Amino acid sequence: MSDTARYTKMFAADGTVLRHPDRPAPRYSLPRAVKNFRLLMKDKEDTSLVFKIYESLPSKDFMPRVQELMLSERGEALRSSEPSLPEILDDHAELRKTPKGSLAHAYCDFMENEGLTAAGLVAESDRLGRPKYNDLVQWFGDRSRDTHDLFHVLTGYGRDALGEQCVLLFTHGQSPTQGHLLIGYAGAANIKKMVWGSKAPVMGAVRQAKATGRGAPRMIEQPIRELLKQPVDEVRRLLNIPEPTQYRECHRIWAEEGIDPYNLLASESGSEELASA
Repeated sequence: MSDTARYTKMFAADGTVLRHPDRPAPRYSLPRAVKNFRLLMKDKEDTSLVFKIYESLPSKDFMPRVQELMLSERGEALRSSEPSLPEILDDHAELRKTPKGSLAHAYCDFMENEGLTAAGLVAESDRLGRPKYNDLVQWFGDRSRDTHDLFHVLTGYGRDALGEQCVLLFTHGQSPTQGHLLIGYAGAANIKKMVWGSKAPVMGAVRQAKATGRGAPRMIEQPIRELLKQPVDEVRRLLNIPEPTQYRECHRIWAEEGIDPYNLLASESGSEELASA
């Protein structure tokens, strides 16, 4: 029996299958991933290409990680206490009842300042039209998606181009995939190209993010509801998440060089002057 078939014979205590038999088997294709990455570089707003890259570079460790969590007591407890993270994360009125300085307040501040909602991320994902299956893989994947903005808050990486690459590499450290590596490192290399001549340690920032993700307990396995109640600095200490020093150094240097990290396209036009300075 193949591993794919074997996973369709495994069930949680409530009878939910680990991997639905109708779920397509992953197919590895580096050429397809590279093709979609090139298309992504031309149209960075087409998020469907990101998923195509991930699907083209499936991790052989993905299903073992899903099985390890979802068929454990911890996984059962998380599914029972936190069946849907967006419902928890979008209830800002309830989250604001926690003490000032909590992760919940930091999360609400971030989402409100950025004009984001957890439901919005779900809707963006749903617009891609990817099929859903009633299995534990679906719950695992949804939870991975729904913790993305918490990663931003806890790591200190913003939503600028470099911040997003850093979150991708942090995510790789948590759950290694070649897709995160390809997009994260190639995206960082593209940033260096856009600000050619800058002294900012762009590659150092993404390498630090990867190491931070690898050294932190997996967020997907944590009781998010309980973490939200605690002081954000204490949560960072518990999860072994240090200050993003290299990322902040990039922002400091770019400020001195007159580069806007949130508008690197505008900065690119002046890169030749920067390189000759």
